[in-house]
Amino acid sequence: MKTTLVGRDLLSIGDLTPEELTYVLDVAQTQKEAWALGDRDVPLAGRSVALIFQKPSLRTLVSFEVACARLGLHPVTMQGRDTAFSRGESPFDTTMVLERYVDAIAIRTFEQSLLTEVAAYAEIPVLNMLSDDHHPFQGLADLLTMREHHGSLSGLSFAYVGDGNNMANTYLLGGALAGMDVRIATPSGYEPPAEIVQHAEELAAEAGAKICICGGPEEAVKGAKVVATDTWASMGQEEEYEMRLEVFGAFTVDDDLMAQAAGDAIFMHCLPAHRGEEVSDEVIDSTCSVVFDEAENRLHVQKAWLSLVLGA
Repeated sequence: MKTTLVGRDLLSIGDLTPEELTYVLDVAQTQKEAWALGDRDVPLAGRSVALIFQKPSLRTLVSFEVACARLGLHPVTMQGRDTAFSRGESPFDTTMVLERYVDAIAIRTFEQSLLTEVAAYAEIPVLNMLSDDHHPFQGLADLLTMREHHGSLSGLSFAYVGDGNNMANTYLLGGALAGMDVRIATPSGYEPPAEIVQHAEELAAEAGAKICICGGPEEAVKGAKVVATDTWASMGQEEEYEMRLEVFGAFTVDDDLMAQAAGDAIFMHCLPAHRGEEVSDEVIDSTCSVVFDEAENRLHVQKAWLSLVLGA
């Protein structure tokens, strides 16, 4: 495939074409297999990436730092209240300074608008490590995991049950690009934004895929090959926690709901999980659960993306 991603930003998985999506997954799989066979090349030695965390992290921080290390990149990790973009300096000034030091800027933040602004200023790649609207690297990791367990993504039936959050948005766009049948079930009033659904429907029409905002969990999960969920209250929504427990009470992925899925269905969750809320212990600890495969694959898709956009 004659595809180049050198210099590209990744703010949403919807920024990719179907061909680019496949290419990234192929490179991630190839690199994963090569590492397992002992390949320890460091093609980006001497270069560096700024990793900026305005939201706390476990998987994102560790997987990005390890991905950098495996490529020979130096990760400059900034986190906490006094990190970049949090000390009163304008985003323009901060971006201009950072790009004199590093080869890419990766940000985990709240507002998508910060990522959009930084990308508009920067001449180096800008990567979205998570925002309130999108989680593209988790989406890539999940698609890689689905492909590993089910083979081709085209035509695969996928159900997401829970909050219409950044993961729902990412599954809609990524699933549509991959040609999947994507079904989303949320409580009334918690659906994904209309503009995201419309974008996904446009992508799905081009790929021959289907998008469904379903009436309830059972409708979404029936016959699905993949069932996914996420926390009911994201970072920044803590004050809504008790209220959301009541609203989402019928949206727990438990044994009864998984029984509606296909016999070879897998269960996915980007973690951290609130056991007993969005998913039962019986499901997340079952043989159909691939949550730790997902977590590992964050490393591989991030390593692939860094190598591609930095021209390794």
